[in-house]
Amino acid sequence: MGATGKELPRRAGVVVIGGGVMGVSTAYELAAAGVPDVLLLERDQLGSGSTCKAAGGVRAQFSDEVNIALGARSLETFERFGERFGQEIDLHQVGYLFLLDAPDDVAAFERNVRLQNELGVPSRMISVAEAKELSPLISTEGLLAAAYSPTDGHCTPESVVQGYAAAARRHGAHLLTGCAAHGIEVVDGRIVAVTTSRGRVETDTVICTAGAWSKEVGGWVGVDLPVEPLRRQILVTDPTPWVADDTPFTIDFATTFYLHREGHGLLVGMSDPEETPGFKLSRSPDWLPRLAEALGRRTPSLVDVGMASGWAGLYEMTPDHNALVGEAPGVSRFLYATGFSGHGFLMGPAIGEVMRDLYLERTPFVDVSGLRADRFADSLIRPELNIV
Repeated sequence: MGATGKELPRRAGVVVIGGGVMGVSTAYELAAAGVPDVLLLERDQLGSGSTCKAAGGVRAQFSDEVNIALGARSLETFERFGERFGQEIDLHQVGYLFLLDAPDDVAAFERNVRLQNELGVPSRMISVAEAKELSPLISTEGLLAAAYSPTDGHCTPESVVQGYAAAARRHGAHLLTGCAAHGIEVVDGRIVAVTTSRGRVETDTVICTAGAWSKEVGGWVGVDLPVEPLRRQILVTDPTPWVADDTPFTIDFATTFYLHREGHGLLVGMSDPEETPGFKLSRSPDWLPRLAEALGRRTPSLVDVGMASGWAGLYEMTPDHNALVGEAPGVSRFLYATGFSGHGFLMGPAIGEVMRDLYLERTPFVDVSGLRADRFADSLIRPELNIV
């Protein structure tokens, strides 16, 4: 490519903007398929955006067929990640346990489980008593049922990024950190270059994997990527030696309060219904009383456990909580994979395959045409209901 190390090449076959899990998996899949001169641009460090601030959950329990397929395909990769990439990711397939306290939610999850089972996902509805056996921390007050899939779980996002990045480089991809994309040059409807903080690189193809920052990138080429950043906060408790290592990733669906094992303690979090969009990365004290209320109601034994650390990250939200995946029709060639609304990390491996195939103009393993960004103008939305 005419460049080594941290030097910006003069020319690239394809430029990937964004170095989270979507970007590095896409760069890897392209390079492994023999695509020459793959360049990834990341303004900070790899994974420093939303990926490494994620809770690390991996699952196939969704309400939409495409999301189920993407989650299941990614789980297959996570299961073989160490073998394939030589990078351990601390995968714990302890299952995802959704706790349900409303009749409408129970009915919806029953429909979801039937669809998941048809697609090969081993999820099932379980009784409140079995949920208590699986996750002894919980209070069962008000619960009607639960949904559980034993192959779901959690792993370490940083390790996944490192594994993909190293593999991409082994296949010849150039991953350049500390280099921000500033714009995309278009001539007569065709991309000709990307401008960066280190200069200009000629290319005829851009793939946007910029997460919460994707709207700006799309705007450079006149493509509307309706993505809004929304802060989500996470805390890690002091050591909880009495909590079993095989405790499932447990979600109180009504409140979105969740927890899973993290080192010697527990990772806990939930959405904030009063949160407003924006690039807010500081932790807000206003959220803590709401978390404490949900924690006290569903896991009262944790009320007096100290909190050792925490952080805030950004969800990349779309109007229907489904991703934006495809190639823009109005400019050649601008592809995008963004807007995963909280389930991007877990779909990263599958999306890397999809973006490879879209670039090579091959048919992906799942039909993602319903995820194209212009679906909102065409009224083709189908909301993903199983988000936390």
